[in-house]
Amino acid sequence: MKVTVLQENLARGLSTVSRAVSPRSTLPVLGNVLIASDEGRLRLSATNLELGITCWIGAKIEEEGSTTVPARTFSDLVNNLPDSQVRLSLDTKVQSLNLRSGSSTNDIKCIDAQEFPPLPVPDFENAIQINVVDFKEMIAQVAFAASTDEARPVLMGVLVTVEKDTITMAAADGFRLSVRKSTLSAPVPSPVSAIIPARALSELARIASDGETMISMVLPKGRGQVVFRVKDAELVSQLIDGTFPDYQQIIPRSHKSRTLVSTAALLKACKQAEIFAREGSNVARINIKASTGELTPSEMEISAVSEETGSNETIVEATVDGIGLLVAFNVKYMREVLEVIKTPNVALETSAANAPGVIRPVGDESFIHVIMPMHLG
Repeated sequence: MKVTVLQENLARGLSTVSRAVSPRSTLPVLGNVLIASDEGRLRLSATNLELGITCWIGAKIEEEGSTTVPARTFSDLVNNLPDSQVRLSLDTKVQSLNLRSGSSTNDIKCIDAQEFPPLPVPDFENAIQINVVDFKEMIAQVAFAASTDEARPVLMGVLVTVEKDTITMAAADGFRLSVRKSTLSAPVPSPVSAIIPARALSELARIASDGETMISMVLPKGRGQVVFRVKDAELVSQLIDGTFPDYQQIIPRSHKSRTLVSTAALLKACKQAEIFAREGSNVARINIKASTGELTPSEMEISAVSEETGSNETIVEATVDGIGLLVAFNVKYMREVLEVIKTPNVALETSAANAPGVIRPVGDESFIHVIMPMHLG
């Protein structure tokens, strides 16, 4: 293999795939990045057997070939090469890759490409097409609510369902639920349902740049995998086996109090409360005060107390429709959902101190977040 490539392109490609490298594996080749000539371009691939990322970069191919290079050594070296052309040549007899750039000459010991696990080559002809900007926003508004507890693997995933021209994502960790819908440009012939690891979706959002327009999604039959393609990259992930909870049962059907408040003001109040609440169990008390008359404005009081550091109390102007109420929520969860809401105002719907709260962006029906109450103490 003899290849010439720009240092900037090689560094960007390695940055794209390196997150799929296995840091601790009994198979040494999983700590490597596959580099291969592929129809006039250079293909880089990495996998940890659950997640695989491939990307293609422009290169001048003088001689075809492939090998796998230790990911960390290769990335660190390329990032510190001069900003010019990098010439790669492989000695296949000893599996040694020679890198030359400017006055720098380096030899890296490699592992034969034959030992690298094959990644699927799916047919994208009937792939589901999703707008990149919409999909990245969906992932941002849902994936954070997935569980990180390996004891409940189903909740570490995001339920993705596609029916006709509607795609829905849902994630829950037992304490909160995030659901986001979006409309596809074309309906699908048959419904699709899969539990995709939240980490895989977060990686997809990272590698899909806003300059691209569409993401293609395909679920090869009988493989238990999902494959996404964006312009010059592909991501393959194992699906999570199991049954996702019926989240529709968790969403309250009614409320006794609906509080409209500025998203930015409530977010700032929650950030302040979190400074004091984080040393305990992240509890913040939210006192919704109903208006006493037509001319008097309503307000919402967010407070947190810490035995070590002190206490905090912030009053936020609000419009309250319904009863006044004192309820407690995990303030970290409140902050995380408010950070992904784009509308200027947000609605908090509550019924009782021991009932779940519902957070909705005002003027946007596509997103809903349910947050479980905490003990007031």
